[in-house]
Amino acid sequence: MRPAVAKFRSFREAEGATHEYYRKLSPAARLEILFELRALAHKEGDAASERLARVYRIAQLQRG
Repeated sequence: MRPAVAKFRSFREAEGATHEYYRKLSPAARLEILFELRALAHKEGDAASERLARVYRIAQLQRG
């Protein structure tokens, strides 16, 4: 992804340009961006990745 700089007159205009940029990308390019963001959010060695795993248990309810 190549960084770009642009000037806009309003937040609405800037948001519209952002939406248009992502709309023009190929599905493969969008997935690549997704994987980059996911990798940044889930780095190993940080506190979030070292937390305990979730455990689920299914309990049978008694009718009474």
